[in-house]
Amino acid sequence: MHSFPLQRQAVDSAAPPRPRRPRWGTWHWVGLPLVLLGLLLGWQLLVTLGGYRPFILPGPGLVAERFVAALQSGLLWRHTSATMTAALGGFGIALLLGLLLGYCLAHVPLLERAITPVLAASQAIPIIAIAPLIILWFGPGLSGKLLIATLITFLPILLATVVALRSIPRELREMALISGASRWQILRYVEAPLSVPVIFAGIRTGLALATTGAVVGEFVAGREGLGAMINIARGLFDTPLIFVALITLALITLSLYLAATLLERALMRWDEV
Repeated sequence: MHSFPLQRQAVDSAAPPRPRRPRWGTWHWVGLPLVLLGLLLGWQLLVTLGGYRPFILPGPGLVAERFVAALQSGLLWRHTSATMTAALGGFGIALLLGLLLGYCLAHVPLLERAITPVLAASQAIPIIAIAPLIILWFGPGLSGKLLIATLITFLPILLATVVALRSIPRELREMALISGASRWQILRYVEAPLSVPVIFAGIRTGLALATTGAVVGEFVAGREGLGAMINIARGLFDTPLIFVALITLALITLSLYLAATLLERALMRWDEV
């Protein structure tokens, strides 16, 4: 059993090549600001030519002023931290459950046949439809928003885990068993390295959906969070503040996506050492 790490090179040589993720080149760093600048100019041009009033479509300058004001007053940070707490908490729970259950489903076909119909049926009900019931049962506090974020994030991670493990050739596991590998060593040296790209695709999707789940809970009955801030701003006809909340949500999702991408690359480099 202890000889398996010495046989790892043979297993790696038989493994299919891992997909290489494209690196950010010069065009990405230069092109992205140009695209954002073009969007801002088009936005301002639309407001100017259309003659829209600020409560219908505010210009980017007015939104920037409202953003700075909300940031200085602490309003934006308070609501953003509430959304981030619910989103990351729900994502963490969904990640743990999705990886554990996905591993079991990938290795126990009988369990998969029993659970898959239930999971498929659960997707027929939109999360927005059951969110009021969840808030009613668990309250408008953090627990209800955590559960909503968990439910909406769980399935992408679960499916990505099952697909990743099922896509590993059976010959690699058999080779590891012949070399005297334990179940943990197979997971560490064979399954985990080859599953990283597919599982992280589900993780990136789950991070974006976790923010959506938290906002859905805040829309229904939240007193804090970016969803609640949008509701408050809508009631006050403070359209610039709505744009501030939407832009903040976009920045959060982008930041989480980039963080997951960097973590994936770090794990793949570490495994190749």
